Amino acid sequence: MLLQNFRPQPKLVTKTTRVEKPRFPAIDAHNHLAEPFGGGWDKKPLPELLDRLDEAGIVHYVDLDGGWGEDILYRHLDYFKARAPQRFTIFGGVDWSKWPELGNAFPEWAAGRLRVQKERGAGGLKIWKPFGLHVRDEKGQLVAVDDPRLDILWETAGELGLPVLAHVADPVAFFDPIDETNERWEELGQHPDWAFTSPPFPSFMSIMEAFYRLVKRHPRTTFIGAHVGCYGENLGWVGKMLDDCPNYYIDIAARLGELGRQPYTARRFFLQYQDRILFGSDFGPDLDAYRLYYRFLETDDEYFNYNVSEVPLQGRWYAYGIFLPDEVLKKVYFQNAARILRL
Repeated sequence: MLLQNFRPQPKLVTKTTRVEKPRFPAIDAHNHLAEPFGGGWDKKPLPELLDRLDEAGIVHYVDLDGGWGEDILYRHLDYFKARAPQRFTIFGGVDWSKWPELGNAFPEWAAGRLRVQKERGAGGLKIWKPFGLHVRDEKGQLVAVDDPRLDILWETAGELGLPVLAHVADPVAFFDPIDETNERWEELGQHPDWAFTSPPFPSFMSIMEAFYRLVKRHPRTTFIGAHVGCYGENLGWVGKMLDDCPNYYIDIAARLGELGRQPYTARRFFLQYQDRILFGSDFGPDLDAYRLYYRFLETDDEYFNYNVSEVPLQGRWYAYGIFLPDEVLKKVYFQNAARILRL
């Protein structure tokens, strides 16, 4: 029998709690609305999307698909933000492909484009994962995450009051050899372009340490570490960065599998850093995905599939709920994001 056909049925008897809506109104601080991650809602009726969010208990939605092309950003601002301003925040981005063309002028140009995006209505800056892995300068050299030439960009974001949501590195296994020891072997088999084996890519920790230095160097700029600070496998490391950088926050998007397989540590982490954690899903406005997150955060259910697919997509393990108290849920679901986004 091939592993891809293996479908073991657990015989463990546990309770199942279906949580239709979050206990408190929620802000989804990390998600998408366009293809390929958001479901193409920029081509669907807006009332249908609003009804879906109402059903999920999401009162505000952060769309990270504004991107670096002002045509895309403006379209999303006009389609979502302008028509339902209380329900959406749209993040802009950086067009790294311009660096070889502009050379030394690129950082100042990028900072200028950020100012234009803010004037047009962007509510933040999204840094996508190619930063640190693929972005190159005019000499063809890989740009480090903490490259000082980009200081003007991060300082401009702080000056404009725009939070910077950054996804660098992660998951750790994507940087390991793709062999029988890799816990994400099946996932990488389906998405071979997600493999960043080091070498030739920089090591995972070299990217994370550069990210730490970047955030530490710009205390007046608010940074959000996507996907549990890009290191959900090591909450101790993430906690140390939160301790050292008061301007740093994290979201929990697409990392229910990582958090749910370490429920004791995760619960302590949420309690300790309850003022610095943002709710987010990263699966588009998917009701079933939302309800798995609510179940994880609110119940003490044991050993359940953290994914909507039959076989968990990020690894063959199950999750456990961390039954957070109400005062923590209020902050994670709404208050922390509302403060950062100035809602």
